[in-house]
Amino acid sequence: MHGELMKDIKIGCFGDVVGSAGRAIFQKHIAKLKAEYQLDGIIVNGENSCATGRGISTKNVHFFQHHDVDMITSGNHIFQNKDIYTYLDTKKDLIRPANFPSTAPGTGALTFTTQSGITIGVINIQGRVFMRELLSCPFKSAESLIPYLQQKTNCIFVDIHAETTAEKMGVAHFLDGKVSCVFGTHTHVQTADERILPGGTAFITDLGMAGSLNGMLGMKKEQVIQNFISQMPTKFEVDTHLPLVLCGIVVTVDAVTGRAKAIERIRIVDNDITVMVEENKR
Repeated sequence: MHGELMKDIKIGCFGDVVGSAGRAIFQKHIAKLKAEYQLDGIIVNGENSCATGRGISTKNVHFFQHHDVDMITSGNHIFQNKDIYTYLDTKKDLIRPANFPSTAPGTGALTFTTQSGITIGVINIQGRVFMRELLSCPFKSAESLIPYLQQKTNCIFVDIHAETTAEKMGVAHFLDGKVSCVFGTHTHVQTADERILPGGTAFITDLGMAGSLNGMLGMKKEQVIQNFISQMPTKFEVDTHLPLVLCGIVVTVDAVTGRAKAIERIRIVDNDITVMVEENKR
């Protein structure tokens, strides 16, 4: 690595973007955040960004591209929209959990290059505790991909899309010193435990979400509550009511060693924003 490349880099990581509300607040604030923190790269979990709040479409991917997102991670809803299958197989900025079967569309690890020429590796895995899919071990899946990425870079970020704090923490400690950052997604609730682990890996249990603050995980709360009470199938819809919240982290990494030097939690609440209401087709 030469001269100007031997420096610290800053990567912004943002949690599950839910429907039009999540996209609206992301669109409003991301350029300002990129300038304010001098971000070298942006990683977003986008698997809930479509109109239904479950899945992602090629149109949603183009939205993120337009707003300078370098890599989109996902989770259990990645295959909700079939129009994304071909994209997963042919493009290099959207990944699915690496511990899905190898026959599934897409891949679980890719790289992107910052404008300053630094390569960033990104791994996506999904937890197994309280999750429906019968997946291979997320610990071993991530570990197996690290040597491949280390041929290209020491700066590696891991999205563990999982239900329980224990499984996310377990992955982080298992990978401590081997990757730059492990962040959790899926629960849509930002945790206040951001830290740098002893081996030099930045960690937060969950990034949180982008969506309606007073809904439930970005969905209309009345429908979710009714589902709990009745135990009957209920159609969930994206909540577009204000205020909206945008959550994530900014991680500072030594570009040479890949060790994290700082992690800062981001949480923006916005009560002055216009949200487009989309038809919720299922």
